[in-house]
Amino acid sequence: MAKAKITAPDPSLLADLLKWAKAAGADAADALYVNGESISVAQRLGKREKLESSEGRDLGLRVFVGTRQAFVSSTDFDPKSLRALASRAVDMARVVPEDPVCGIAPEELLARKWPDLDLNDKSRPSAKKLLAMAAEAEDAARAVKGVTNSEGAEAGWGRTSVMLAASNGFSGGYKRSGSSLSCSVLAGEGTGMERDYEWTSAVHIEDLMAPAKVGRNAGKFVVRRLNPRKTQSARVPVIYDRRVSGGLVSHLAGAINGRAVARGTSFLKDRMGQRVFAEGIRILDNPLRKRGLGSRPFDAEGLQTTRRAVIDDGVLTTWFLDLAAARQLNLKPTGHAARGVSGPPSPTSSNLYLEKGKVSVEELIGDIKSGLFITDMIGHGVNGVTGDYSRGASGFWIEKGELAWPVSGITVAGNLKDMFLKMTPANDLQFKSSTNAPTVRIDGMTVAGS
Repeated sequence: MAKAKITAPDPSLLADLLKWAKAAGADAADALYVNGESISVAQRLGKREKLESSEGRDLGLRVFVGTRQAFVSSTDFDPKSLRALASRAVDMARVVPEDPVCGIAPEELLARKWPDLDLNDKSRPSAKKLLAMAAEAEDAARAVKGVTNSEGAEAGWGRTSVMLAASNGFSGGYKRSGSSLSCSVLAGEGTGMERDYEWTSAVHIEDLMAPAKVGRNAGKFVVRRLNPRKTQSARVPVIYDRRVSGGLVSHLAGAINGRAVARGTSFLKDRMGQRVFAEGIRILDNPLRKRGLGSRPFDAEGLQTTRRAVIDDGVLTTWFLDLAAARQLNLKPTGHAARGVSGPPSPTSSNLYLEKGKVSVEELIGDIKSGLFITDMIGHGVNGVTGDYSRGASGFWIEKGELAWPVSGITVAGNLKDMFLKMTPANDLQFKSSTNAPTVRIDGMTVAGS
């Protein structure tokens, strides 16, 4: 029996839901609809290992009674059920504690128009095509001399439809698609075995890295990790390969999240308008980037999204603020709200990236007598309150400006406040996710063997 296709509701249904909430006693309300469909496949050692397909839809309602708010969600779109849902939400809101910073946006802050960001790849790949991509990637990886085993290759595709309506008059929607391909293989034998990977993701499937290249890269990466050594503890320059350098930008995103700043739990809470990175460093958040993996035409509260330099010439210029965080800090919201159907909004970045520098990776490494080149990170040892940083790592030891031998089982430590100020970017920025950075160098970090 053919499965019935899930379609978006008539926009009037969201309007009716808001009307029912107001009739039940809500002072204001907003409704969020999300429909998602996805396909995921995997191959290992030449055999299909997974083939999954899913589709679902959810509707969330947020209601306000004075300075109280409540959330309800449902997958039942029957009008009678939704009318009862709205009434139930209002009853909940009347008994929850007051929240003086809750509330929907005033009309003057609402997005009224937005550009086409080309976020919806209208093609829908078949499971057969995705399996062929996974097979090509794994075959290419296993063909690399020295690869001895495979953890498999996975390919996936998905599309999400979003509709948001609110009693302040906002109404908007968009669709977002995404495709991905990854491959993970092993080299060596027994206790000398090493693992590495390659991956690619994009809004449009045509923008993915070629499957054969994904596989060849995974194979090349793992073979060069064979026979790693330990290293002596020292303070040396550390290079973060662009595969892992985006994590440093993610730590910044957490530190400039308005909720963390308002709670006083950010190590940058008192640094607005001050230099926190080296001169010349620019870090941008651009929700309007075409085909960007983190792009969105408006935020989850219906506010306009805008390209911002959050770090400009090393200076911190803004926090990520939703309406609640902005009210707590007595600032204007920045259009960074995100939310699901069953909870409140919270601030988050969109397409956040460190601008590329002026030097090549070779030039970045060239004058290092002894140092570390990191290709993989382990653990999450970062204290968001103090900025203290300590993480496991593996990669290559640098001798006389060149990668000399692989190293593993090491720890790199420092403090993000110092690390940011000592950061030098290379010119190899690549957009592979919603948070990106080129290869970067940080001098004077502590490296310890284990």
